[in-house]
Amino acid sequence: MTWAPDSGPRPTAWAAPEPVDGPEQGAPPGHLAAPDTADLPTLEFLRVVGSGPRGLLESQAEDRLARYGENVLPALRSVSWPRRFLRSLRDPFTTVLFCLALVSAAVAAWNTACVIMALVTVSCVLRSSGEYRADQSASALRELVAATATVRRRADANSAPETREIPVDQLVPGDVVLLGPGDLVPADLRLLRATGLTVHQAALTGESAPVAKYPVESPGRPDDDGPDGPAPASDRWSRQGASAQESPHLCLQGSSVASGSATAVVMATGEHTRFARGFRGMSTRRRESAFDRSVHGISWSLIRFMLLTPPLVLMADAGLRGRGLETLPFAVAVAVGLTPEMLPVVVTTTLARGASLLARGSDVIVKRLPALHDLGAMDVLCTDKTGTLTQDRPVVACHVDGEGHDNPDVLHWAAVNSLWTLQLAELPSPDALDEALLDAAEERGDDLDHDAVAALPFDPVRRLATVALRTPGSPGTHALVVKGAAEAVIARCVRQRVNGRDTDLDDEARARLLSRCADRAEGGLRVLAVAAAERPAKSGAPSVTASDEYGLTFLGVVGLRDAAADTAADALTALSGRGVTVKVLTGDHPGTAARACDDIGLDPGRVVTGDAIDGLDDDALAELAETTTVFARCTPAHKARVVRALRAGGHVAGFLGDGVNDLPALHAADVGISPRDATAVAREAADVVLAAKDLTAICHAIVAGRRSSGNIAAYLRIALSSNLGNVIAMLTAGLLLPFLPMLPMQVLVQNLCFDGAQLAFAYDRPPAADMARPSALEPRAILRFVTGFGILNAIADVATFGILALSIRGFGTSASQEAFQSGWFTENLLTQALVMLLLRTGRNAAEGRAPGPIRLTTSALAAIGILVPLSPLAPALGFTALPLFYYALLAAVLMSYGTALVMAKTRYEARIAARQGLAASKP
Repeated sequence: MTWAPDSGPRPTAWAAPEPVDGPEQGAPPGHLAAPDTADLPTLEFLRVVGSGPRGLLESQAEDRLARYGENVLPALRSVSWPRRFLRSLRDPFTTVLFCLALVSAAVAAWNTACVIMALVTVSCVLRSSGEYRADQSASALRELVAATATVRRRADANSAPETREIPVDQLVPGDVVLLGPGDLVPADLRLLRATGLTVHQAALTGESAPVAKYPVESPGRPDDDGPDGPAPASDRWSRQGASAQESPHLCLQGSSVASGSATAVVMATGEHTRFARGFRGMSTRRRESAFDRSVHGISWSLIRFMLLTPPLVLMADAGLRGRGLETLPFAVAVAVGLTPEMLPVVVTTTLARGASLLARGSDVIVKRLPALHDLGAMDVLCTDKTGTLTQDRPVVACHVDGEGHDNPDVLHWAAVNSLWTLQLAELPSPDALDEALLDAAEERGDDLDHDAVAALPFDPVRRLATVALRTPGSPGTHALVVKGAAEAVIARCVRQRVNGRDTDLDDEARARLLSRCADRAEGGLRVLAVAAAERPAKSGAPSVTASDEYGLTFLGVVGLRDAAADTAADALTALSGRGVTVKVLTGDHPGTAARACDDIGLDPGRVVTGDAIDGLDDDALAELAETTTVFARCTPAHKARVVRALRAGGHVAGFLGDGVNDLPALHAADVGISPRDATAVAREAADVVLAAKDLTAICHAIVAGRRSSGNIAAYLRIALSSNLGNVIAMLTAGLLLPFLPMLPMQVLVQNLCFDGAQLAFAYDRPPAADMARPSALEPRAILRFVTGFGILNAIADVATFGILALSIRGFGTSASQEAFQSGWFTENLLTQALVMLLLRTGRNAAEGRAPGPIRLTTSALAAIGILVPLSPLAPALGFTALPLFYYALLAAVLMSYGTALVMAKTRYEARIAARQGLAASKP
């Protein structure tokens, strides 16, 4: 056990620094002491925070709780459903439709305006409801911060201190907290005493190895040493201005105890902890994602078309037919006809359905619906190592002697040291390294039952643990087994044992051993050296001291590596098969990162460190990121730069992270992903949360995203090409005919029928080929498709005008006008049904294998097109019955149109496949 201060007898002032009720002047609420008090000597620090080793009085704790507030994270305020509804109105397509509704209302086209507003409302309700439910589900996973904490408090000034459990939100600055193995650090703490304390800080720094912590008397003093002698140079943190995570005497909220025990004083609670800064640092404004870029590109193209269409219709009618503003409703109807009114509804329904299926079937929570599209478009997944690809749990990788030969005895004696140090030193539980050694020995069936008499536990200054055993047949002799850091053990060795023979160890031999250990460390292993010695049994109570740990015989080393996550290898294989490249961004050692990648089948290639990133500009980093798989020793800023560089290079980048140090990268990515066991701030920042530990759930999410993206893209291609063909035909008919080719009410009914049928795309299942590669909504590709197939649709419409002219007698009369409008209405719905069927399913339709939803809706659409002009509703809509001769000619036109569609689609798909093959062949 180590105390601060510990040099000489404990000073009188140590026993009774009576708590003063109140903070140092100028200290912020929740942070009792000013920020620089962490560097004060221990006694002065305790006076400043108004506390002492005996703990606070209950009355003082109550006063401070009322004054400084509860110890809770400043969780991001949950967005209410009405606020989400208003936000959804900012969608570009929704804005376009809203403006069209206002224009329709301005020209007294009330039916059109009401229909458009109904579509806008339905879309916004679906989107806001889906995201609200996802946010509620994600909030239920907030479980990182400890539920209770063990504190020492007094009922009154004359009472003895009592140790008890309290809710963690009741902690106040100045509380004395007791920590043990497995405890989550509930606030920012300064250590008063510690016994073999190591903590996991991966959530804060990304470093997978536990970090030793111990009290320091005067952290800010240049000549400060550790509690048991001179501190290692790496521990003199304050001289180099090291971060709080590197401070040996501070334990920060968000970390957890790996081994040992400690008593500490609370420095900061609530929003003033360093852990909480992750919340304050989270940007409230989202970056533009791949979905946003795609939607904006398509939206602006449509807006340009719609702004040009009404003036063109008005000018053409005025110039050729002498019509005036009476054609304005028709011009607005044409603009509405070009707009895919159902797009917000189809997009929201498709994404919400995909997110719901993921939550039920794959334990994946999509917090932001457009993130599902981004998952489908993702072609690069960047991931942290610790807690994602690895389990943050070491396993034994090798046990060798000084010459590098496999030697099970080395593992045996290392496990003996772990077992008996744990039992004789009364440590509450083994740390992760000891657990790995004991598990490996158990798997081998080693008998660890020895007659142990004493143990000297590990401490961060000696960096050794020693156990003394009785030697069978030699009652006056004890055998020492020493285990610890390679440098510390080898420095105390004078001999080494190889193949059962002991040889002297000179400086050159020590250098060789250290070099071999360094090579193993560079290869990603944590190296523990094992040595032994014989000592005369001491009289009186058996014991062992640090002075006995010299003149040792070196036995060998045990190498440990991080255990790979159970599903990491399978997930990487599946991601590769889906066309997603994986890159590792970690704060860990380059060798550790490379070995972890090797263990899961990912070729690390040349590892690039954070120092190399600092020397590159953005263009050079984008080029380097294309060919690099592993980035090590990365700070949070480095991770975010790499992600941004990949996006700048044209990739859709996702990031999988679980710690506070991953927040910048989660925000920089197109889609941020967090596992279930991530820190609360990481889960808040993520767009997608994996509710299960199975990393293959990412693959399920990608497939769902591609299915949704494929359905949305299919809707856009089919709806826009059909709409464009109709608009071209309307403009042509408006110039050629002495009457309107279709009344505004007829256009509205036609659009409603087509829009209702298009909702089937939300329930469609795209072809398997579409699931094999990233799929994004590419505005240029969609517009090229729309232009080509829209012109083909317009040709079919113009051909229909010809057969209508042949079928209708007395062209120019009111009866012929009704017949023309009826015939074109029927042809429009039939061609739109044909487009949906053939462009979505191609040859499958002819073979009877069209998807159920598409087959049903196209059949209904065709039936409406044929039956409405023959129904009792026909007079009210301005329709009339058509001669049978027209239907015969229309059938010929539709057959020709269908053949042309299939041929054009086959040629289009061949060009796409050739382009993708060419892209894949490029290095």
